[in-house]
Amino acid sequence: MKLSGRVTVTYSIDAALQRLIDQQFPAAQAAGCFSPLAGLTGLTGVVTVNQQRILARREAPQPIPFVSRRREYQLLKRLAASGLVPQVYGRNQHWLLLEWLPGEVLDETQFAARLDELAALIGRLHHQPLSGFRLALLPLLETYWQQCRQRTAHWLRALRRLQRQGEPRPLRIAPLHMDIHAGNLLACETRLRLIDWEYAGDGDIALELAAITAANPLTAAQCERLVTQYAVDNQIDTDALRVQMQRWQPWLQLLMASWYQLRAEQSGDQPFYQAAADAWRAV
Repeated sequence: MKLSGRVTVTYSIDAALQRLIDQQFPAAQAAGCFSPLAGLTGLTGVVTVNQQRILARREAPQPIPFVSRRREYQLLKRLAASGLVPQVYGRNQHWLLLEWLPGEVLDETQFAARLDELAALIGRLHHQPLSGFRLALLPLLETYWQQCRQRTAHWLRALRRLQRQGEPRPLRIAPLHMDIHAGNLLACETRLRLIDWEYAGDGDIALELAAITAANPLTAAQCERLVTQYAVDNQIDTDALRVQMQRWQPWLQLLMASWYQLRAEQSGDQPFYQAAADAWRAV
């Protein structure tokens, strides 16, 4: 999920990606190699076409709940007029081609220093028309449970507790990014830009704020600053927003643990198993 923007190794372009490039850039000379970007999913890389860098996002070979390049393509097209998302060039069954956004990925210190800008950016996103793709956490959590092999009584108890409670009634439904962290924020000239929209969808604005504070190493004072600034900018009662964010915390804890568990089983990578173990202790 975290894209650092750093190119690692290169691979030859496969036939499906070459067909999409030929279709979208018919006058192009032969494209170069596919250079993957560092990230947890490992499905995104850079291709150079006529000296232009293009972002290529591969369809996941193993299913990840809610992640679909078709849905991502449609969502980005619907948000195109907002100026918040990269330009979409095209898509086929296996690949999605997007504009490469120039800029520097933030580190954690820069992220914490630009919280007021981040609050304004999130507010702009949350005032866009709905994308039409509703993010419902309960069916998502149930899908993770069904797809994983290594399931525990602790996990089942947590899932059943949330099933009994039902999802919190939203403060307001809006388009959400749902993966905002330093690695998905670019400093582009005078403004911040968001990248990596594969988990985006329509949901409660408080869920977005809760996800940001849960996924980033912010101090209590920094979290308070972000939430307060967002509430002031968007004329929302700060206390009501805090309470709603707290309601979403157990949902996010289970979602994070479930995500790491599935990715660990799919990849067999030890770092994912360790991350899953850490996440389960928080559930």
